[in-house]
This record gives sequence, structure tokens and C-alpha cells, in this order.
Amino acid sequence: MNAAVDNPYWMPFTANRDFNKKPRIISAAEGHWYTTSDGTRLYDTFSGLWTSGLGHCHPKIVAAVQEQVAKLDYCITFQVTNDKALALAERVTSMAPDGISHCFFTNSGSESVDTALKIALGYHRARGEGNRSRLIGREKGYHGVNFGGMSVGGMVPNRKVFSAALLPGVDHLRHTLDIERNAFSRGLPEHGIELAEDLERLCQLHDGSNIAAVIVEPVPGSAGIIPPPPGYLERLREICDAHGILLIFDEVIAAFGRLGAPFGATRFGVTPDIITTAKGLTNGVIPMGAVLVRDKIFDAFMNGPEHMIELFHGYTYSGHPVAAAAGLAVMDVYDEEGTFEQARALEQHFEDLLHSFADHEHVIDVRNIGLMGAIELAPRAGAPGQRGLEVHKRCFWDENLVVRNGMDLLQFSPFLNSDPDEMQQSFETVRRVLDKVA
Repeated sequence: MNAAVDNPYWMPFTANRDFNKKPRIISAAEGHWYTTSDGTRLYDTFSGLWTSGLGHCHPKIVAAVQEQVAKLDYCITFQVTNDKALALAERVTSMAPDGISHCFFTNSGSESVDTALKIALGYHRARGEGNRSRLIGREKGYHGVNFGGMSVGGMVPNRKVFSAALLPGVDHLRHTLDIERNAFSRGLPEHGIELAEDLERLCQLHDGSNIAAVIVEPVPGSAGIIPPPPGYLERLREICDAHGILLIFDEVIAAFGRLGAPFGATRFGVTPDIITTAKGLTNGVIPMGAVLVRDKIFDAFMNGPEHMIELFHGYTYSGHPVAAAAGLAVMDVYDEEGTFEQARALEQHFEDLLHSFADHEHVIDVRNIGLMGAIELAPRAGAPGQRGLEVHKRCFWDENLVVRNGMDLLQFSPFLNSDPDEMQQSFETVRRVLDKVA
């Protein structure tokens, strides 16, 4: 098949026509490297898609998946479960903040978010507060591409085509990105805590007793790595507590080491009521997500006749045995290799490499926290996104380097066990490419 002429695959979040002119196709991976269909090796600066922090094809995970698929390939998920799902739920909740000891398995971050929203609404109804139906998201928030997640999300391109069908009763906090005051911040930016008061304003507008939940990413990732101002998340927690509102942390990206801790909640010392996860749960090997909830939420559902289903929600592949086996192997590797400690030890080196671009003529901001980083490029006049895409393609074709761009944002998500020298070489390559781009 000539993909440039006839490609039946409609690719996600891709400029398909541009791609088909010169397809970029991966056929294998190992460790920190991809291999293309013609045998060329490329260094991966994004650890998959925020997913593969342990590296590609980790032998322990591969072995666990191979063993499980030969032993139990699938198990009915309604009214029956499997041993691996039970074991993984115990492992994941044991890593969570105190008071969170139950989780619900999904297949992706998008499903985790919509599950969390449904649980939040169901929780209030179970407690006799069915009037709490309003949901609060945040501008620039990314919460997946299902209708619930798009509704509370705040990324305009994801919403505009479907705006007429988004959920009613949703409001958004302002985002905290402030390049004018916070450009080139290292870690948490100085300004912006006052933006948390948007939530109090919405409580006054709608009456807090009508609001079910607030959902935020501790660090917005897809919008370009936007660390929270000091005290911002704490203030959201305070306002939620004052009005009986559930606080949801979308940690599909942040959880499992990306911030050098099991969860962003752990790193920031703020415990939400619900945590959504995916990606690092299985190192991207098998699709899987998990929604972790405080005990009070689970307990609220456990009422009524015991023979009745408490939550009419779930997926055919919830707690899939092969995915759960992958997840258990991943948790073992995190423990055995000290992955979260490895990630913390890399943070300063990563930060210094990113901020070495602060003097470049095309760069208008650099942001970072943990092993999440962004270099924001000035857009070309009348052609936003073109410069970033050119850097991505030049890195791929000319330098054997995979760099993710979101419009004119270059985003970096290094492996949690990265080699510092490889990291440095990759950023030297990015600068070399950026020097050539007009």
C-alpha cells in the first residue's frame, strides 16, 4: 500500500493529508528508541504519548502479558471478575493518598473522566442531593474526547465542532497560563493564585449547593504544561470543602511518576475526592484506565437491597485480565527499579536543558515541572502551528528524533529512567533544527 495515495487509516489528532504526503511509520521499539519500517532508529523524547515512562518493550512487562494471554485472555466483567483485576486494584489504591481505597477500571483516560463525572453525580444523588448537577472545568483543560470530558474541557479546537451537543450546566474557571507575568518560570510560577477565586465566584453565581464537582489537571499537559501557582490547588480544595463540592484531579498524565511521585496529589500535598488515571498505569502496553475514589464516595453507593447493582456503569473491557497483568508488572518495576526516585533525580537536568532555549529568537516561553516540559515558539504571521510542525518533521526526517508538537508548542515527556547524556543530545538536536527554521 502506498500510504500517500491510499491510506484507509483515519489517524487521530493528525493532519492526515499532510501526513500522507510523506508518512512517518514506526514498526518496532525497544527501550528509549523507535525503529521505522525501513530500519532507522529514532530517539523518543515523549515516552510514547506520556505513556511509556519505563521505556518501550520492558522485558518484565512483555513477559507478564505473554504469560497472561496464554492463561486467561478475557473474562466477563459484569457480576464476575478475575484475579489480576483484584490484585491491581489493591496495588494501585495502596499507593493513593489516605482515604482512597477503591478504584473502578476503564480503558482510557477519556473513559476515566466520563466515569468520574458520572460517579460524582451519582454520589450526590445517593446522598439525597440530586440538585447538585452543575460541573466546573477549566479553560485549556484537556479531559479526553468523550462528550463529558469535552464539556468540562477547555480546548477550543476539541469543542467547537461539537458545541451544540456538549453537556448543559457546565462552567469553566479561567486558566492560569500568564506568559506576560510568568514567562520562563522554573517550576511553579509566581503569579496566579487569585484565579482560584473564580470557583468561589461561580459558587456565588449558582449557589454552591447546586455544584456537583470541579475537575482540573494538577498540571495541564496537552495545553502546554501549565504548572499551578503556589497555593492554587490548596485554595480549590478549601472552596470545595466549604461548599460540599467534589474535587476531581485528572491525573491521566501526572500519575505514576511523571511528577516524581505516585500521583500529582502526592507531589502537591492536596488530596482530591476522585483521581482519574490511565497511561502510566500499564506503561502504555495495553489500554487501561482507573478511577480512584474516596471511601465516602464508594460507601454512599453501597445502600439499598444488596442484590441490586449500585452503579449502572461499566465497560466490556473493565479490568481486562491481560491489561491488569501488564499493570501489575508495571507496578513491580516501579518498585524494583525505584522509578519515581529516578524521575526526581532527573528533574534538575531536564529543567536546565529546557531553559537553555530561553535565549532563542523563536522562543517566547519555557515551562516545566517534574518531567513535563514545553518550549513555546512564536507563531509565524498568518500561519499558527506551521513552525512547530516543521520542527517536528525536520527532527523526524533529518535528525532521527521524535518530538511532539501541539501547534507551536514543543512538548517533552522524557522517560522516567532517561539517560542524562541521551537527554542532552536530544535537546542539542532540537536547537540545531530550530536554528534552521525560519
